[in-house]
Amino acid sequence: MPGPLEGVRVLDLTRILAGPFCSMLLADLGAEVVKVETPGTGDPARGNGPFLPGPDGRENAYSTYFMSINRGKQSIAIDLAKPQGREVLLELAKRSDVLLENFRPGAMERLGLSYDAVAEANPRIVMASVSGFGQTGPYAARPALDVIVQGMGGMLSITGEPGGGPVRPGASMGDITAALFTAAGVLAALLEREKSGKGQYLDIGMMDCQVAIMENAFTRYFTLGEVPQRLGTRHPSSTPFQAFKTSDGHVVVAIMGGATDQWPLLCAALDHPELIDDPRYETGWSRTQNYDDLIPVIEEAMLTKTTAEWVEIISGLGIPVGPVQDIAQVANDPQMAYRGMFTELEHPVLGPVKSTGNPVNMSRTPSGPSIPSPDLGQHTDDLLRGLLGLSAAAVAELRAAEVVA
Repeated sequence: MPGPLEGVRVLDLTRILAGPFCSMLLADLGAEVVKVETPGTGDPARGNGPFLPGPDGRENAYSTYFMSINRGKQSIAIDLAKPQGREVLLELAKRSDVLLENFRPGAMERLGLSYDAVAEANPRIVMASVSGFGQTGPYAARPALDVIVQGMGGMLSITGEPGGGPVRPGASMGDITAALFTAAGVLAALLEREKSGKGQYLDIGMMDCQVAIMENAFTRYFTLGEVPQRLGTRHPSSTPFQAFKTSDGHVVVAIMGGATDQWPLLCAALDHPELIDDPRYETGWSRTQNYDDLIPVIEEAMLTKTTAEWVEIISGLGIPVGPVQDIAQVANDPQMAYRGMFTELEHPVLGPVKSTGNPVNMSRTPSGPSIPSPDLGQHTDDLLRGLLGLSAAAVAELRAAEVVA
């Protein structure tokens, strides 16, 4: 059964993480994604380790980093710096619904592939540009990667332990948030096209996206003049809402401020009934105000049992709780297995390769990984002949001129 985006073709010029993660999401939802890469080198992510060896003995033949974010795509290698390469790209654009790119601002114009040029070839195309700071503003020309955006966008200032230095979250939040917002914008533009018949241009700045997900941090600053600080796993307004050390690991307990019935139950489970009627701890906010007095009591109690014991006890009370798991534990978690969050794709050289699945479960139209990540230029001939209708001789000429590979 086809996916919900069947019939949507995405021309993907993006590299590294933000753009490729976005196009992977669209591929998981059924879009046909054509990844355009530079002949010889391809997406720079192909050079990111760790690596798997190839059948020819090369130790760095397959980048697991690249494989993790490029499933479901076809690869065509085109030299966009050559005029013939530009012509091939525009011919592909005529037959596509979406074009994604994440070059530095101005690069597409220098290649003769500005939105105006692409839209002239295909007025219905939706073109999205993802860059560190967007196409406008005083920072527009600056290069940026994930950690730069996290630093400039405030994320590193609120991540880490109190009194400590900047800590990068374990996931690339600057890239991933940009990918998600770009995917949402592309889908919205495609939906609008059904009414107007016209495509449009999307300008996505990674720093903009980072700021957009900062929850109430900026609201607190604008309304209260408060500059949020690092709190570890704590919540700024609800307590307890953090990880605690147990006798054999860590457990996360979270009670939102408005949940008045949960605090007495937790106090009883911790064998500290005296905390129930203490006015200092009546609400989530008051507990936060008296954090330094309260938390040592909870921490001491948590050390008396294992993580599994606390999860069983606290979850039985209807209070949100969970173990802090490492990647190996998550990979073997029965909930993830039941939800199909890990799936195997058959790689033509490596055999079965396991990857994460798609978390969007739809009742009528399937979604999820379909094919593994492509080799560089794996589909060049198929796309030039099958999609553009070029003859074998014409393709051979393009190869001889090093326009494609």
